[in-house]
Amino acid sequence: SHDFIGEFTTSYRELSRGQSQFNVYEVINPKKKGKKKKYVNSGTVTLLSFLIETEVSFLDYIKGGTQINFTVAIDFTASNGNPSQPTSLHYMNPYQLNAYGMALKAVGEIIQDYDSDKMFPALGFGARLPPDGRVSHEFALNGNPQNPYCHGIDGVMEAYYRSLKSVQLYGPTNFAPVINHVARYAASVKDGSQYFVLLIVTDGVISDMAQTKESIVNASRLPMSIIIVGVGPAEFDAMEELDGDVVRISSRGKFAERDIVQFVPFRDYIDRSGNHVLSMARLAKDVLAEIPEQFLSYMRVRGIKPSPAPPPYTPPIHVLQTQI
Repeated sequence: SHDFIGEFTTSYRELSRGQSQFNVYEVINPKKKGKKKKYVNSGTVTLLSFLIETEVSFLDYIKGGTQINFTVAIDFTASNGNPSQPTSLHYMNPYQLNAYGMALKAVGEIIQDYDSDKMFPALGFGARLPPDGRVSHEFALNGNPQNPYCHGIDGVMEAYYRSLKSVQLYGPTNFAPVINHVARYAASVKDGSQYFVLLIVTDGVISDMAQTKESIVNASRLPMSIIIVGVGPAEFDAMEELDGDVVRISSRGKFAERDIVQFVPFRDYIDRSGNHVLSMARLAKDVLAEIPEQFLSYMRVRGIKPSPAPPPYTPPIHVLQTQI
């Protein structure tokens, strides 16, 4: 059984002196000290080394200037239903947001606070585009492939509604092109100055599972995270697999370096009383819960430390001159 040898007290300040004559401590057993006149100590403890490790947080990087780049990708496949019908997940109801609109706004309004220029690339996949009806899995919602950026989340919503009027919903549901699109940008800045978040809003069954897994495994080495929000009543088993919380995702025998996918089914967040503000707040909270840890895991593996935060802004002091 354990035997109490003795005790001593010290402080952080003393320990921080490191190895020195100050950091040799007599271990005293009060019972023995009381009984034996000749008792000196029960041995000594000597400090050999002292090291301070700083735990950095997500906000330390943000304060140091790391930019979060937010990209949106929307599912325009025919399984969503005809946008002019009220049964469609893309139905443009003049009085309230559809499920896609709610998911975009809920997540986007929070993430946009971490993106200093508020310019978001917005992409669509699974539609036939005018004028020639070619099928695209990576088209710019604003119609400009050279510059797919929209201003703020409101700009994204505007481009989304405009696209619904001009493209034809088609298929199949391919994720790999939009993941690779963002990965190309992420691959060009690996120094920790930028981090990329891709939000995919989809109604379900994925067609290019093998290619998507491959894209995710490759992207897990890059400064990026993927959020998938599933809307509608479909089975989302494949999405759970991509999430990788239970089993780490792999492709061709190669495992993802880190978990970068967060999947949530939107139906789990619909407030029973019809309070959409509440639904959106709950969704945003869960969807964004894993991002800081995924972000930190990338920085840790790469040994990237946050840049020092700039000094707080102090307004210039105006000297008031008074004439007497």
